[in-house]
Amino acid sequence: MLKVIGLIKLTRIINSLMMGFAVLIGETIALGGSHPHLMSTLLGFTTAFTLTGASMAVNDYYDRSVDAVNEPNRPIPSGIISPKETLVYAAALVIIGMLSAFFTNCACLIIATISLIVSMFYNTKGKASGLTGNFMVSFSVAIPFVYGGLVVKQIVDPLLLLFSSIAFLSNTGREVTKGIVDVEGDKIRNSKTIALVFGSKKAAIVAALFYISAVFLSVVPIFLNLVTSTYTLLIVASDLGFIFCSMLLLKNFSRDNARFIKNIVLICMIAGLAAFMMGVY
Repeated sequence: MLKVIGLIKLTRIINSLMMGFAVLIGETIALGGSHPHLMSTLLGFTTAFTLTGASMAVNDYYDRSVDAVNEPNRPIPSGIISPKETLVYAAALVIIGMLSAFFTNCACLIIATISLIVSMFYNTKGKASGLTGNFMVSFSVAIPFVYGGLVVKQIVDPLLLLFSSIAFLSNTGREVTKGIVDVEGDKIRNSKTIALVFGSKKAAIVAALFYISAVFLSVVPIFLNLVTSTYTLLIVASDLGFIFCSMLLLKNFSRDNARFIKNIVLICMIAGLAAFMMGVY
């Protein structure tokens, strides 16, 4: 039990919770602000939460040699849990997540399967591809909103597509920023990250462009009158955070500063989730 607790660090829990809540947001928006049924809530949240956790565990397994350089305190390199135990833990989460999708509906099972394939391909082959790999991660972050709509109505709502796109852009910026943090370890696997191929300064510029693109897209629902005033208030806080992070990263693109910024960006993304949730009330 202690080994499992060691594997589930706070940031992992936050990431998994965010994906689960993204599904719930998708369900709520698809229902026009009404609360989904308890079973829909449980199945949708469980699928996103467990599959996200499984992906991160598999990522730890394949990244164990790189983490020994970049993040020696992570569970496997620190000796908290063995590689084999990590895979067993990941397999258990996959089974729970896919069963939840199976008992939801056919469309959700298909999307869950595609998401699982994308995340596992990224962990095994795609991570070294650089920006393409960043897009794979961002797809997995963005798709829960669409998945939520499919849980309750089996439709793709235009507002959910906008929210998914905002999440995709902001997370891609964060992934590029993480490339600056991981540049030393990425040399081991010869990754084609922007930071490694073109340098940290250009990676900072690209990351900032993605952050600012997310900011611009976030105002589109306001102009289209698809959201409430509460959304506007909350999204301003999130957008100001992204703008601040962009300016800070462009000014100082060192590894330590990039590590700080990627954590601040996570907070901005959480604020964005709150804006999405409250946007229909």
